[in-house]
Order: sequence, then structure tokens, then C-alpha cells
Amino acid sequence: MRVDLAPGHGIALKYANRHGLITGSTGAGKTTTLQRLAEGFSAAGVPVFAADVKGDLSGVSTAFPVRFWDVFGDLGMPIKTSVEEMGPDLMARLLNLNATQEGVLHVAYRWLSDPDFHPGASLMMDLDGLRASITDMLDHREALRTRHGNVTAASIGAIQRSMLVLEGQGGGNLFGEPSFDIMDLLETAPDGRGVINLLAAQRLMDAPRTYGALMQWLLMRLFAALPEAGDLDKPKLVIFLDEAHLLFDGASRTILDTIERTVRLIRSKGVGVYFVTQHPLDVPESVLGQLGNKIQHSLRAFTPRDARAVRTAAASFRQNPDVEAEREITEMRVGEALVSFLDAGGAPSPVQKVKIDFPTAQVGPIRFGQRMDMIRQDPLADHYGVTFDDRDAMFDAFRARYQNNQAVKAIQAEEVQSWRRASNMTASPPSSSATDCAMQV
Repeated sequence: MRVDLAPGHGIALKYANRHGLITGSTGAGKTTTLQRLAEGFSAAGVPVFAADVKGDLSGVSTAFPVRFWDVFGDLGMPIKTSVEEMGPDLMARLLNLNATQEGVLHVAYRWLSDPDFHPGASLMMDLDGLRASITDMLDHREALRTRHGNVTAASIGAIQRSMLVLEGQGGGNLFGEPSFDIMDLLETAPDGRGVINLLAAQRLMDAPRTYGALMQWLLMRLFAALPEAGDLDKPKLVIFLDEAHLLFDGASRTILDTIERTVRLIRSKGVGVYFVTQHPLDVPESVLGQLGNKIQHSLRAFTPRDARAVRTAAASFRQNPDVEAEREITEMRVGEALVSFLDAGGAPSPVQKVKIDFPTAQVGPIRFGQRMDMIRQDPLADHYGVTFDDRDAMFDAFRARYQNNQAVKAIQAEEVQSWRRASNMTASPPSSSATDCAMQV
């Protein structure tokens, strides 16, 4: 089975978790290709997640099961987590901190779990919680210096200013309750088709750091939640990351290494990741080498960087004597593409020039009223539509959920140790879907 893009050309479902790349200039047809692929995966029973950065993908809901998400909660159900669960590395990226300031943030996370200062384990739910915590650190600088490292008022002030910038961009909407359950992305409709999850990302384009960190967080949460799957007939989930360069722009070496490692290993969890961007140069070589399925729309070589991108794109294909890839990339019309997919043996096929088939569903956005009706009728609307009387009530819900998850983890850790003692082994036992999913925070 495969997802066809053109007659005789498509991505084999068996190798759809080997990731992919969709590139091309603005207006060359990337969004139409993305929609066509999303429809094909859905029809094959594979759930899809796609960032809708231009608002053009909602038309797919006219013929396929769709679920709408939105960090801001305006155009879809909200996606929320906590500062605690985001972790210091991603928070540092969100706040655009330098190395010194990032170190102070790490101290803040460690300090809050220090039983000498916080015997009850202080938790950070949102930016207000983070702000209060790092401000409180100023009163304990001497103790912090000997226990965790030097903390200066200048670094704390810089972090506070960065939080104001993030809040001004709407990044504070990412934190709170109810918390997003990553497993909700893996649902299928009653008729067996995969649900297409669309993230409204138009406003996120004004806050690129928030978008990049959110996409990385989603990948990491999926990797942590899903068990090893081995070779499947079709993936559990396919993710399309539009404007993929935002995932890498401004990322520290640590973050880049984490992204590379996650992309490399997440395919064993049954997840395929497809990067959608203008240039192959937008994706680091360490990641580019892991992308087995390639779709290249036209590029215009107006600058030296464009010319280099054309050469890079042409060189990344398995050569075909009947296709002059470098010339075709600059001359193809809208909707045409050079493609290379993994064949029956798992090797890249020779590059071919194709005309991408038109999507089945409506191309372009649906009316706002239609979208709101679908959101209200979504089975998850009652869960994600929960509102709280005040921040204290929200924090109580967060603390109860967090403590429950920690208790589950403790029980499962003890089960693992018991298994090891009983088996007299040092290796970890095979993980089950139920166990791994329950351990998700």
C-alpha cells in the first residue's frame, strides 16, 4: 500500500516513517502537496498532525475527519502544558536566553526541587510561577552560590524581561490547564480513517521561537510516550512541520542535538516526520540525511544562496539519466515536482518528474462559522473547554495531575526494579503501550 501523489508514484506506507522533505519556492505547490499527502494518509487509516501556517488547510475538513488545535484557543482547542514539564532547555529557547542566563534557569529548576529550601516540592505551572520562583532566588543567593552556583541580579533581570517579551507575543497561552494529552493526536474516526489534526499557526508565525519550541516539545512528548514499534505496515502518526526552518533557527547546540536524536529514533516508535520548507539548506545536514522520501518543487535561483540550494537539492536525489535534476528544479511549473521515494527494498528510487494530483477535498480555508461548528461538536471539546474560576483553581488541578503522574511513575519504576530482581537481569524489560502511555506527564 502507498499514498499516491501522481499516477504510479507515491510513498509506501511501510516506509512512511522514514521521514521526508517537501521543498520549493513560495507558490510552487508545497501546501497542495501537503494536503494531498494528508488526505492519502488519512484514507489509509493513519492519523496526521500538520501545522497550518497560512490557514489554507482547513478545507480538507470538507471530505476528511479533522480536529482543530490552537495555542491561543481561538481557532481550535487549546494546547497547554506547564513550565515544569517544558523543562529548562526548551524554556531557555522560548525566552531566547544566552548561556549564562540559561544556566541560571537550570539552577531555578534544580533549586525548586531542593528539599532543604522546598520540602513540599514547589512547582511552576505558568510564567507567573516561574517569575515568582526566580525572584525568590534573589533572597537566597548566598545559599545558592554554595549549593547550585552563582546567581546574579543582572541574569534574573534579563530572564524577567524575556518573559515580558514572550507574554507580549502570546507565549503565555501555552502554559496552564487542562494539559494537552499527546495521545489525542493518534485517533482514528469511526470509519477507520485517520484524524487530521490541524494546528492554527498563523499567529505563531509572529512568535517564531514559540512555534519552534512547541514543535520540538511535541516531538519529544511523542518520543517519550510511545513504545518501540519495530517495522509496521503503516505508521502510527505522520507529522508535517511547515516552515521547518523555525525548528532550527536560533537553537543551541544542545537543542539541535536533541532534535537530531529525536528525529533519528522516533521512526522506531512508528512516527514519520515530514519537513516542509523553501530550501533544503533550511534543514541541518545531520537531519537531512535521515529523510528518505523527497519532494522537490521549483526553486528560483535569484541569489547565490538560491543557486546553492538548487545544487544541494539536485545532488540529494538518486540520479536518473533521463532527468536533468538541476535544470528541472529551476524550470518546473506550479504543481510539478521532482520526487524520490523509498522503494520496496528501502532504497531511494531514481528521481522522477511528476505532476502532483489535485487534492480530493476543498483547497483553501473553510468559513469561520463552519470551523467553529466543528470545534463545538468535537468529542474532546468538553475536556479541553474546561475553564477555571481563578488561577488558584487552575493550579490545584495542575498539582493534582502532576502528583498523580509522579505517583504512577514511582509505581512503574518499582515494577521495573521488581522485574529486574526477579529476572536477575540488568537490562530494561520490553515496554508496553499501556505502561509507556501511562508514564506520560
